[in-house]
Formats: sequence, C-alpha cells, structure tokens
Amino acid sequence: MRQISLLLSMALCALYTFAEPLEGDAARGERVFWQCRTCHYPEKGLGHNNGPSLWSIYGQTAGSQAGFDYSPVLQQASFSWTPALMDVWLRDPARFMPGNRMMSPGIPDAQQRADLIDYLKRFAEP
Repeated sequence: MRQISLLLSMALCALYTFAEPLEGDAARGERVFWQCRTCHYPEKGLGHNNGPSLWSIYGQTAGSQAGFDYSPVLQQASFSWTPALMDVWLRDPARFMPGNRMMSPGIPDAQQRADLIDYLKRFAEP
C-alpha cells in the first residue's frame, strides 16, 4: 500500500513538473523559512534539530543523512531531492509521503514554496 501511495505521489510530482515554474525570491524565502526553523537548520555545520539538517539537500537521497532518526517510510525512500520534488513535499508532506513524521501541514501558497526553494538553494556545497 505504501508503495502505491509513493507511486501516486511521484506521478503527482511529474504532473507538477509540466506546469510553468514560478520564479522564487530567496529573500522572501528566508522569511518563509522561519516557520521551518523550529525543526530544521539549513546552515552548514549546525546539524540536525527536531528535523534533519537541510544543508545541501538537493541531490541527496531522501531519508539518508547520517545521525537522524527518519521515519520508516523515509528510510525506504528511493529518490533524491530536486526542487520539483521539494515543491510537492512542501505543498503537503502527509499526502506526498503518508507515514512521515514531519509536523508541518504544508505550505499551500505556490509562490511561498518557490521562494523557500530558492532560499534553500543558497545552502549547497560549492
């Protein structure tokens, strides 16, 4: 059942990738991120909090950062984070991957998600 849900989530992501992407603004994204900071740090070297570190998240396999106790569904994930997948995740984490432990209900506003994604791009390995 979980595999079916994950496949449906991935199909939804594929549909979103055909939509015209919104232009993000990292400065606005920094303000959006304050609601995420309760659980996540994007800065290099700060490590995990209640949620995993978001340092250099793009290109990483979901649920694979050493030292964080991921939910079983994320431990079994077999995809790498891309801005498109992050957009679907941020919209509604529980729908994207039922059984994950993220406490956020999601960010329904597409522009806010685009801004947040652009902000997170700042925190990547050079």
